[in-house]
Amino acid sequence: MEQIIAVLKNKDVMKKIFFTLFAFLIYKTATYIHIPLINPEQIAQFFDSADGGFLNIANAFTGNALKNYSIIALGIGPYITASIVVQLLQMDIIPVLKEWQEEGEAGKHKINQLTRYMAIALAFIQALAMTYGFRLTGNSIFDIGVTNPNFFTYTYLAIVMTAGSAFLLWLSDQITLRGVGNGTSMIIVAGIVSGMPGMVASLVQSYITADGSNWGSYGTFALVLLLYVFVIFFVTIMQSASRKIPIQYSNRPSGAKFQGKNDSNIPLKINSAGVIPVIFAITLLSIPTTIMNFIPNLTGTTLGLWMKEMFTYTRPLGYIIYVGLIFVFAFFYAFVQINPDKMAKNLQNQNAYVPGVRPGVDTENYISRLLIKITIVGATYLVLIASLPIFATMIFNLPSYVQVGGTSLLIVVGVALETTKQIKTQTQDQKYSGFIK
Repeated sequence: MEQIIAVLKNKDVMKKIFFTLFAFLIYKTATYIHIPLINPEQIAQFFDSADGGFLNIANAFTGNALKNYSIIALGIGPYITASIVVQLLQMDIIPVLKEWQEEGEAGKHKINQLTRYMAIALAFIQALAMTYGFRLTGNSIFDIGVTNPNFFTYTYLAIVMTAGSAFLLWLSDQITLRGVGNGTSMIIVAGIVSGMPGMVASLVQSYITADGSNWGSYGTFALVLLLYVFVIFFVTIMQSASRKIPIQYSNRPSGAKFQGKNDSNIPLKINSAGVIPVIFAITLLSIPTTIMNFIPNLTGTTLGLWMKEMFTYTRPLGYIIYVGLIFVFAFFYAFVQINPDKMAKNLQNQNAYVPGVRPGVDTENYISRLLIKITIVGATYLVLIASLPIFATMIFNLPSYVQVGGTSLLIVVGVALETTKQIKTQTQDQKYSGFIK
């Protein structure tokens, strides 16, 4: 309560919060501005008939902009993809990028510029492919006046959608500079949160106001809400959980300002990979089924049925592959985020060591073993959260767009925790500066 009062009294922080809310309003308004030459009702019907998958997840991240086929239908997705690609390329794959990474602020600026250029290129390619893909479904996605769309028509629409993504990228930068939190993350959260009122309304309609509602349906409604609250509490704990590696510093040289040993620790997050493994896994699985949705003639064939069984994560075989991919990407991304060899060398250079472990190779092996153990726990946690929507839908017969847990909740809780820390830090900084003055 004291923290809330401190935030309300801090004018600078309140200005940043109001600016962020205003940016959210602009973002939500843009989701209703349809792309020219397109009939959005046909796109909406395609989404309603589609069997979940990557498109529905992408639609949730864009605040329904994709289903509305608005000018920001691509959302901030191309920039996220470009960021991940550039980050992976820095792992000694492209030496120049690794050199930029070690150049400090100047190198960081170059990497950011490269990421933005790549995001614009990806947005154009994705917009071109997606519009043409919707055309292949056999639905008349264009307005009545457009009878014979050609290459220039698709190019024009791709340019409009690319401009929408560029605008979102600019808006996210403004949130980072003038608002609270990381702008890119806040845009994604805004899209997810904007769909929550519709989810609650759907729950009420299904269990409370529907014909034939009784005490059993009321109890199910209450149970689903309690489960949702429990999942939020569980995710909040796990997102903050870490395993601390105790560190001790060797005696300082004689004549140094501080002498003796200084104890410290290095925290390793249980879920160091974040939500990336789930996004990668569900994206890889959903690409074949999404392509299949764009080709109606493939749906009823033997190949189509096999692909649906293999790549639909709600089916037994697809679910096994889904879990395996989450574990693979969790381990891969955990070792991308935390480099045991580099960490061991840094400790040795700082005259620091882990008690009971020799510096150098032994420290590297110790950190690697510890990272493997906590990643197993983190990957299992990700599987549980990612599986909750699947089993909850089966048990409670939930509507298709009501999800208890899942990728969306992981993102919202993670961003909320980081933003809360930032606001708390800014409030404390203001207090300390006032005290000094």
